[in-house]
Amino acid sequence: MSGRINSLRLLATYNKVMNVQIYEAASRLNYKELSLDRQAFFGSILGTLNHLVVGDTIWLKRFAQYEPHHLYLQAIAQLEMPTALNQILFVDLSMLSERRKMLDETILLWMGHLQGCDLDGSLSYTNTKGVHSTKPVSEVLLHIFNHQTHHRGQLSTLLFQAGVDVGTTDLITLIPDQEI
Repeated sequence: MSGRINSLRLLATYNKVMNVQIYEAASRLNYKELSLDRQAFFGSILGTLNHLVVGDTIWLKRFAQYEPHHLYLQAIAQLEMPTALNQILFVDLSMLSERRKMLDETILLWMGHLQGCDLDGSLSYTNTKGVHSTKPVSEVLLHIFNHQTHHRGQLSTLLFQAGVDVGTTDLITLIPDQEI
């Protein structure tokens, strides 16, 4: 199996594990603490969590229209397209968490069925500002996982500032040791 495929599957697993940790940590805060404007890119912890769901929904809906990938993204295709990157889809953390779990399970399923040839194509899309782009599939997938990591880093800081420790967030903890 392709090293690229293995790496994407590892990132999908890491994505899910870290999202579980982030949501578990966030669940220790009340709504007032979650929604407090902390001067982050998306304001609050809740705003940042929503942004990640919005971003993944947008990207997965784009891929749902891309022929080799649409079969595993049918549940996403049925979701309403977010209207803004700062859109608050859910003010209730448990409802947001359920959507996050659905997205993560879909990503895992999709990555589990990905084949090397699936990475060789291009994805054409129009961004939220109306700009059309065509990018290599493999690089867009890396962007999706990197975007998650970027904002989870912000969330771990925001949560720590609110008195909640997320725990270990290093990818290396999921990489198995090799026998020598």
